[in-house]
Amino acid sequence: MRSVVSYVQRGGRMTVGQQRAWDEHWPALGKKVAELPEGPIDFAAWFGREAPVLLEIGSGMGETTSRLAADAPELNYVAVEVYEPGLGQLMLRAEKLGVTNLRMLNGDAVVLLTNHIAPGSLDGARIFFPDPWPKKKHHKRRLVQPAFIALLASRLTPGATLHLATDWAEYADQMLEVCTAEPTLENRYETWAPRPEWRPVTKFENRAEVEGRVSRDLIFERV
Repeated sequence: MRSVVSYVQRGGRMTVGQQRAWDEHWPALGKKVAELPEGPIDFAAWFGREAPVLLEIGSGMGETTSRLAADAPELNYVAVEVYEPGLGQLMLRAEKLGVTNLRMLNGDAVVLLTNHIAPGSLDGARIFFPDPWPKKKHHKRRLVQPAFIALLASRLTPGATLHLATDWAEYADQMLEVCTAEPTLENRYETWAPRPEWRPVTKFENRAEVEGRVSRDLIFERV
């Protein structure tokens, strides 16, 4: 679908626990983007209920995602991630928290948004701490680029929020510039959003603070 991707297709074996969670839960809770049938996903059928749909792009090892889904049972919470062991770990965490309102997709978010999510169908989207690709020659690989944000914004319903966070100052500036330039989005704040108390502090964010990097949040609304 595109020549430059924003992620590295990492290998790595699952732990015994991750594999057990995958074997037990993936058939019901997960789908591979590359294997989806043509057309938009019927989220109401997949979740077994009608509810607002929130998409988190890049759930990593699931530390934040599992807790956010647990704290918002009123949402149909969808996570898309390219790293299978990360999804296995997310299922483990969700299992321990008794989460029932979470579904997972394995694959490229651009393909997912382009082919399998209808325009105006998402009630929110989150991109927390995407790969910063800190070397200048790799900046083109960053996820938050004008074309991607335009695509994502087109999938949001009016009034829905796009929430981004990063601990890399230069990437935060890029996020602010790109989202501000998107005509269908409006910043809820003058620049940075206050750090929401409900967003869990992960070990990676703690490490960033130790290393002197300040986390920034941005919250834009679909107009």
